[in-house]
Amino acid sequence: MTALGAPGFPERAVRARARNGTAEVFPDSATYGTQLYGPSTGTGTADELDRARIVPPVFMPQRLEKLIDLAREPEFTDVELGSRVGGFTARLPLYLSAFGSTRAGSGDLAVHASRQAARLGIPMVIGENMIPVHGYRRAGDATRSALLARVEAYLDAAPDGTGGIVVQQSTEDADSEVWNLLYSDPAFRPLLETGRLAFELKTGQGAKPGLGGMTVVDRAEAEQLARRFTVLQVLDPDGERRLRCATPGTFTDEILRQQLRFMRNNFPKARTWVKFHPGRDIAEAARTAWAAGADAVTVDGAEGGTGWAPAVFLDHVGLPLAACLRRIGRPGGCLLAAGGMWEGGRAVRALALGATAVGLGRAALVAVDEDPEHGLERLVDSIALELRLLISALGKYSVAALGPEDLWWPEGRPHHPEHTAAAPSALGVTP
Repeated sequence: MTALGAPGFPERAVRARARNGTAEVFPDSATYGTQLYGPSTGTGTADELDRARIVPPVFMPQRLEKLIDLAREPEFTDVELGSRVGGFTARLPLYLSAFGSTRAGSGDLAVHASRQAARLGIPMVIGENMIPVHGYRRAGDATRSALLARVEAYLDAAPDGTGGIVVQQSTEDADSEVWNLLYSDPAFRPLLETGRLAFELKTGQGAKPGLGGMTVVDRAEAEQLARRFTVLQVLDPDGERRLRCATPGTFTDEILRQQLRFMRNNFPKARTWVKFHPGRDIAEAARTAWAAGADAVTVDGAEGGTGWAPAVFLDHVGLPLAACLRRIGRPGGCLLAAGGMWEGGRAVRALALGATAVGLGRAALVAVDEDPEHGLERLVDSIALELRLLISALGKYSVAALGPEDLWWPEGRPHHPEHTAAAPSALGVTP
């Protein structure tokens, strides 16, 4: 029996991919010759990003260039998916999104996900509050910390020269000097020596923009954590469950610049990432981060989130990912996008809107829950096949070649100030 549920997420489809891999990209092959196939009518309510159509052109000059280069007709297998993601070399334009100190994200499932992400050659982000909640024990101790268990699993399986590990830091993490601990720990030396360690400044997340992390703890754990976190008895007044709340941190443009400058000066061998929630000023925030030298900017759309959050935030707070990407427009650096990713079509749309890579959060945990040994790998194999099929159908053969012209929006031209001076063709909108 599986342990995880994901209401509002295509859990069944993700589990099928975790079991069957690339076969799930197509209709059931057993029905070939007995059924006629057309668009599905049971996809449910699509968000703004999923409503965009992927629109191949008739004339494909880039396909001609590829034909000349190969001296044969190009195929979808010729699409190159390798990418530079936040300073790392990745085999695919994907990364494993942050799982922090939540129960689902800091246990065995996260360790299995780490190992499979390493084998896939994609970066992995370790979320906030791991050390303040679970502690930090170095090599030689009787027991290992949850964070180090994930790092070791990743390092044991990672191919040489690919992937990387990213460690978030929140306000409580900063109080525990998480980055200082890791930067000086010999266990992280292989990552530093190969340029595969990054630190990510977390300013927020898509599940609860403007709030800090939240988890549910029992009474005994609440007593242990009360010195570092706010713990409230609002979930179960007469029982054991408590709400553990972290602070979100305070940011202005100047504070952000100073924080990134501090990271670059104090940890010169680590890449510098920053994660933003889907705020209305996301374009200004992203530009500020890139100008301050961030190697990657992560935008977590309102559709995202693997952790605990108030229902009103999940349903009503924050910009959709598509709106974030369209407000940012042409990125000034590496842009990473997360929020509801689980299949190739949604990934291609985000990549066409400027993302360098997309993050797998809930989909990764569900896939590993379905099969701890190979579920994430099968899910990613299916996404990679769809990416190659879709990108080649657009007459292109690399992820970087995708652009807004590859999308059509049924609502008509986007109404964002950043795009008012652009021609309709530049937005992927035709009259």
